Amino acid sequence: MDLTDPVLPPEAVMARGDALILLDTRPEAAFLAGRADGARHLPIEAWDRAIKSGQAPLDDAAHWGGVLGGLGLDGGKPVVVLDDGRMTEAARAWFLLQHFGLAAAVLDGGWPALEPLLEAPVSGPAAAPAAVACVARPGTGRVALMERAPLRDALASQARPQVFDTRSPAEHRGEDLKNNRRGGRLPGAANLPHTALLAQGNRLMPAEALRARMEEVGLSLSRTVVTHCDGGGRAALAALAAVRAGHPDVAAYYMSFADWAADEACPIER
Repeated sequence: MDLTDPVLPPEAVMARGDALILLDTRPEAAFLAGRADGARHLPIEAWDRAIKSGQAPLDDAAHWGGVLGGLGLDGGKPVVVLDDGRMTEAARAWFLLQHFGLAAAVLDGGWPALEPLLEAPVSGPAAAPAAVACVARPGTGRVALMERAPLRDALASQARPQVFDTRSPAEHRGEDLKNNRRGGRLPGAANLPHTALLAQGNRLMPAEALRARMEEVGLSLSRTVVTHCDGGGRAALAALAAVRAGHPDVAAYYMSFADWAADEACPIER
């Protein structure tokens, strides 16, 4: 399957059937209440907690190989991820899956876009997928993982990357601190809220429109772009948008502004 565009319309997902693996990131109660036949539940909130607590570092190939293998993922089939329609949690899962070297895409519009195409959603407990051996290869995705220290160093260098801040304008200005001690923005960051990347029905905008939106805020296709938000999901969606727009050099600061703001050595502009 060609995943040059990492966003697939629900009709294309339905047409491919067993040629792909569908992962559903919605809360377990929603998954059990109604899902596509054959879909597997991906507990994205638990993954995110494990990453941020330090229990599951993103360079731990052995741990993540076991996690992915437990979902029956071995790289033999491409993976398509859906969420409840927000697109941020599907994008979060997509970023992590591609970080570990799996071919992955996001179902455009999520469950609200897919459900009308199903003859009858399946409900009740799902059979656990058969575990397989999976070799996770951290850092092999087309979107790189950016971390705090290298980003701080890069922003202080002559070849500083473009920073794509996809938080709200109030967060960018430092007026909405969320749960952080400090508010504001990374040096030189351009603000393009994640909501500006979505069209009607929470579908990701076409490539041409995304390029235009990025160019309007000064984000060029000719220089590295690093996306961030406050906690990773919106940053992943911005990275997904940048890839769809044709940007050749994209990284996501998964730990994002909450991580940056907690370190007093990291500069913040207001």
